[in-house]
Amino acid sequence: MNKKIEIKKGTIPRLLKYIGKKYKGRLVIVFICIIISAVAGVMGSLFLQTLIDDNIEPMLLNNSTDYAPLLKSILTMIVIYVVGIISTYTYNILMTIVAQGILKDIRDDMFSKMQTLPIRYFDTHTHGDIMSRYTNDADTLRQMISQSIPNMFSSLMTIIAVMASMIYLNAFLALFVLIFSIITIIVTRYFARRSARYFIKGQRSLGKVNGYIEEMLNGQKVVKVFTHEEQAKEAFDILNEELRSDSYNANKNANVTMPIAGNLGYLEYALVALISTFVTVNNIMPLTIGTVISFLHLTRSFQQPVNQVTNQLNSVILALAGAGRIFEMMDEEKEEDNGYVTLVKVKEKDGKYVEAKEGMWAWRHPHHDGTLEYVPLRGHIELNGVDFSYVRGKQILYDITMYAKPGQKIALVGSTGAGKTTITNLINRFYDIEDGKIRFDGININKIRKQDLRRSIGMVLQDVFLFTGTIKENIKYGNPNATFEDVVNACKLANAHDFIMMLPKGYDTMLTGNGQELSQGQRQLLSIARVAITNPPVMILDEATSSIDTRTEKIVQDGMDKLMEGRTVFVIAHRLSTVRNSKAIMVMEHGKIIERGNHEELIAEKGEYYKLYTGAFELE
Repeated sequence: MNKKIEIKKGTIPRLLKYIGKKYKGRLVIVFICIIISAVAGVMGSLFLQTLIDDNIEPMLLNNSTDYAPLLKSILTMIVIYVVGIISTYTYNILMTIVAQGILKDIRDDMFSKMQTLPIRYFDTHTHGDIMSRYTNDADTLRQMISQSIPNMFSSLMTIIAVMASMIYLNAFLALFVLIFSIITIIVTRYFARRSARYFIKGQRSLGKVNGYIEEMLNGQKVVKVFTHEEQAKEAFDILNEELRSDSYNANKNANVTMPIAGNLGYLEYALVALISTFVTVNNIMPLTIGTVISFLHLTRSFQQPVNQVTNQLNSVILALAGAGRIFEMMDEEKEEDNGYVTLVKVKEKDGKYVEAKEGMWAWRHPHHDGTLEYVPLRGHIELNGVDFSYVRGKQILYDITMYAKPGQKIALVGSTGAGKTTITNLINRFYDIEDGKIRFDGININKIRKQDLRRSIGMVLQDVFLFTGTIKENIKYGNPNATFEDVVNACKLANAHDFIMMLPKGYDTMLTGNGQELSQGQRQLLSIARVAITNPPVMILDEATSSIDTRTEKIVQDGMDKLMEGRTVFVIAHRLSTVRNSKAIMVMEHGKIIERGNHEELIAEKGEYYKLYTGAFELE
């Protein structure tokens, strides 16, 4: 609990790089305005001495009624303060513009980096924690750039200008104020450091709370089905209590800092007034009334920026902690891709394949000897002796060997956790295997650029995700260059066209909230159409019909059957009736293939598949 938490090394230089990338000119203007504002404030305090000693006091002593010099002095003070106000307004507006610009650049870089991260990152970080970096951490950074940094710089300039003015008026009193201020800083810094530690812990706790809330929102139906409300509240209470404790400790120390600093400032002010009166009355160090009043005003002007610097330190530390979490995400290792085999369009010319704008797809495979080979895209998948583990030391797959030729349908069946989905993740290279080989059309998939590999594989998942936008835009997500005719043909192939035409705006119907306006079956048909428009040679169907009713399943299955024609297909299904016509069925258990063959062969063996299949009929 008391472990010291430090700002990540390199955070400040990286922020300065963002600040200086586009906004150097504006920042120069900001710093000039801050200096002018600070100097204007100090000049106003110094002008009090002149106003009292050279104008007001002589008028009182001589009973003069000539107000012209006094008015001239007052107008001069007004001009000085107006210049200060304009400068303050200018630098605050500019810093707001700079802060929003920098945040935009950071969010752009965050989102761009997020697109390059491997699936492993999203499997090991909650969505709420990732969102917290975009929102809470980014907001603390905005406050630091737009408020804390200019306020601290303004305060530092004011401190320097005020101290120089104090020394000019009276070096002895200036030395006393300096010593007393150092004592104040030491006292307040103690509380500031304690609060900073808890502010950083609070940011982490807030990320955990956001992650849990996001998880509960997504799983609310499951919570209610299993009457898990009380357990969910108990788990939330633990996380929320951790956040409350960290926030309480942070704010407790932060809230104590300002009253202590403020009261020490009042004490300093009183002591300066007492000392200046004492030395003047006793002729130890004669001071004019204007000098005393001006010095007292400067004392207040000196204490205020000192307190402000101390107060802003917490905001800066909190923002730097948030920036550290943002840069932590940016520093995550990108998804490795050393592939050099790419997909290109080719046509035959003089008995050889040559690249062309139109034609068939082929793998462009450069060899180490400098030769170039074009391998037609067929969809022949081979796995040879594949071993894999998500966490080193906890193996998931053992010596997986199988193949699927173009046009063949391969089914993967078995209990949950047997490794079926893991195999499809490896074919897509969402994860890389530890041992063995996976080949696509005879080419090791490690040599194929991931973008091209995934472009040649279509996936229909159990959990459909639709984006906010029209139905047409969701279908074209698979192929942005597709024409409207292509969209309609894909939807007809997937059996989705009829229900789309029954919607109020047809293909222009707007979908929101992951397509909640549609039934589960309709959403699944759209996901099939989205894959169909890409026309991939390899298809992966992962429990694509397990969450829909039997009647809808027939419609969806018919759409998938049309889509599967002539393609290499991997099917994962718990409903074994949907895999009967597979060329080969792989029965998996604990990461191993324990049986393989077609439906009739496996039924005749009366092994695990037979038990699963007959059990499924009994359940129906």
